[in-house]
Amino acid sequence: MELEEGMVRKIAISVGVVGVFVAAVVGIGTTYSDGGLGSTGGLALVASIAVFILLMAGVGLFLAD
Repeated sequence: MELEEGMVRKIAISVGVVGVFVAAVVGIGTTYSDGGLGSTGGLALVASIAVFILLMAGVGLFLAD
């Protein structure tokens, strides 16, 4: 099964955005871990999830045919 050129670009951009989200979650976990996540870390985690959702919606609109 061969992928079209445009599909490879869509997959690469989507995987890149997910990689940035995973890196953000790991960064938050290492920055705010003092025996637990705490309220500031939890707020940062919720904010990163919200930004990820908005970013994926934007990427979806950008990549829509």
